[in-house]
Formats: sequence, structure tokens, C-alpha cells
Amino acid sequence: MEQPKFTIEEVDSVAPPPRAKVDDAEAPADKLARKRDYLEGFLKEQPQGLAGHEPGGDLYEAVIDALKDIFDPEIPVNIYDLGLIYGVEIDGEGGAVVTMTLTTPHCPVAESMPGEVELRVSSVPGIRDTEVNLVWDPPWDPAKMSDEARLELGML
Repeated sequence: MEQPKFTIEEVDSVAPPPRAKVDDAEAPADKLARKRDYLEGFLKEQPQGLAGHEPGGDLYEAVIDALKDIFDPEIPVNIYDLGLIYGVEIDGEGGAVVTMTLTTPHCPVAESMPGEVELRVSSVPGIRDTEVNLVWDPPWDPAKMSDEARLELGML
């Protein structure tokens, strides 16, 4: 016969586990008042105003609108919705830097398009000067177009 691997101890009684005590509990009315106070503070908080040169700001959006006024001569879509604008940065003094590309390096407007972008963006009130960086990496592809441009070209 095998020996048991555990031992059994018999006891007469076991002390009950301690009960949880909630001496510091809030009364329901106090808890509700705290929640209301929290919500009032939350609802009173207003979003911080955007600086004009930040995305969503007035100056930034005016620059985007100016870019949307420039159309590719071969495609009836503006260069912003076409996905040719890779970035717009505006500093606090009104200096704008536009990073863009063209559909191909052999685009017939490769010489004139960056100049037109510089002229249009510089004409936005509040813009001091504009620098246009023409890049080829990453290369443009139709996936960069907005849904509006795809719809205009019958691609949706």
C-alpha cells in the first residue's frame, strides 16, 4: 500500500475570515455631487485656440485654399486634391515651406509649376515669403489622390 503524499490535520474550528470594512465610503449624494463637479469642469473647458499657422488655423487653411486654385494643365483636378502637395509648413513669422512633387519628372510643367505655387502661396495675406521644395521621393502615384479627385476622374 502506498503512503499518502499529503497529511491531513483535523481541527475543531476555523476563525472566519475578516469582513471588509468600508468606513471611508462616500454617501451616494456626495458621490453624485463629485461627479457633477467633474462634469461641470469638463464641460467648461474650452479647446485651446489654434495659431493661424498651424493646421486648421486661418492662415494655414488660406494657403491650402490657394493651392486648391492651381490646376494641373493635363488633368482637370487641383494639385492639392491630386496629391502633389506633400507638406505645408508655416512658421510664426509667416514664412511658408511647401513640399511638392509632380506626376512624373518629365511633366511638361516641371519648370513652371513650382514657380506658380510660390507665387500663389506668397499672395496669401499673412505670408511673408514662400519656399517650394520639389521632391521625387516618394514618387507620386494615383493612391495619393483625394476621393474628390478620384470622383472627378471617374476612378470611383
